[in-house]
Amino acid sequence: MTVGSTISEAIGRAKAQGQPAIVAYITAGFPRREQFLEQLQAVATAADVVEIGVPFSDPMADGTTIQRSSRAALDQGVSLRWILSELSGRTRGGTPLLLMSYLNPLLAYGLDRLPKAAAAAGIAGFIVPDLPYEESAELRAALEAHGIALVQFVTPVTPLDRMATLCQASRGFIYGITMTGTTGRNVAVPQQVLDYFASVKRISPVPVCAGFGIRSREQVALMAPYVDGVIVGSALVEVIERGEDPAAFLGSLRG
Repeated sequence: MTVGSTISEAIGRAKAQGQPAIVAYITAGFPRREQFLEQLQAVATAADVVEIGVPFSDPMADGTTIQRSSRAALDQGVSLRWILSELSGRTRGGTPLLLMSYLNPLLAYGLDRLPKAAAAAGIAGFIVPDLPYEESAELRAALEAHGIALVQFVTPVTPLDRMATLCQASRGFIYGITMTGTTGRNVAVPQQVLDYFASVKRISPVPVCAGFGIRSREQVALMAPYVDGVIVGSALVEVIERGEDPAAFLGSLRG
């Protein structure tokens, strides 16, 4: 089994059924940390992959919704150490789990200890938005030694040669950002963005997932021919914040 294959295969199974995979983002411990595992299970039943956000005080790539959820989780004492401890008691198998974390919490935990702890918690991959590719070799090697993927990002302004490098380095999937800026805004997807995803698809040896601003079935249907999956973050966090059913919302995104 290659690094990231459980993630790629889960995305591929959904795509083979004629729909982009749903990669669902939740902020760990939001709105209440005692509900974390219950909420995770509910989301995992409706998603193909789950991205668990590690709350951080300065989430620079995230919009106001995820900033707000991170602050609420931090106020309850949610940390990377707590998340890994909670997950270590969870039944394994099923929907692949990734951790989305800025670099500081990973450094504070200790890169020497992190991969083993993450593997013990059943984590299949990491997304680290503030870790440049040029500085990622140490973490990537440490994670891959324990069978854990490190996902890379591309954007609409990434040059083609660099895009090829990032796609080759990414494991599990390549995270294609729909726009420059932060998460959460509703995105009207222009043809040039669809063309950009078509370019990523031609280049990438791993599945291509689109994130930032995915909120509606119409957006998912529009992007379906161009991507293997969509990442749903702020819209899902808002559903959870309102006390609504996250699985029902995720189900509504499928045609």
